[in-house]
Amino acid sequence: MFEVIILAIALSMDAFAVSIGLGIKSNENLKVLALKAGLYFGFFQAFMPFIGYFGGVGLKDYIGGFDYWVAFILLFIIGGKMIYEAYEENTEDEIAKVSNKILLTLAIATSIDAMAAGFTLQLFDLNVYLSLLIIGVTTFIFSFIGVMIGSKGTSKYESKAEILGGIVLIIIGFKILLENL
Repeated sequence: MFEVIILAIALSMDAFAVSIGLGIKSNENLKVLALKAGLYFGFFQAFMPFIGYFGGVGLKDYIGGFDYWVAFILLFIIGGKMIYEAYEENTEDEIAKVSNKILLTLAIATSIDAMAAGFTLQLFDLNVYLSLLIIGVTTFIFSFIGVMIGSKGTSKYESKAEILGGIVLIIIGFKILLENL
């Protein structure tokens, strides 16, 4: 279960970073925006690993002997991508008004990586639904807090959150690999 909590925190870092940017740019009611961001990001960060998990169940018969290598490679790529994106221009910089359509787009975009990470949930001996709930609730909390931090004009945590999340995913990938070699 400890791995799931760490995974949930790492996966929520993209949403946290975007939420900080939303808080910086928004002139809306902050509590409403924080609640909406938390709900959108939390839902999609839980739903995408659900898709990845059940997609991986179908593949498990084909890759059963080296599934830990696939998990390692996926987590390494996702973590590396998060670290790389921390140094890129952020899409939320171009957003003036935060609509539901924009929140939906950002929630889907930040959770695509979580779909691939959902495959790795098969490697842990735990309840997948509880794991998805933990991922969703963790992301909700981080997104809510991110909007509030951003509203204070504190963008210095934005890229650091993505870097930390990327590093943690890479470490989890190495842990899975080393446990199965």
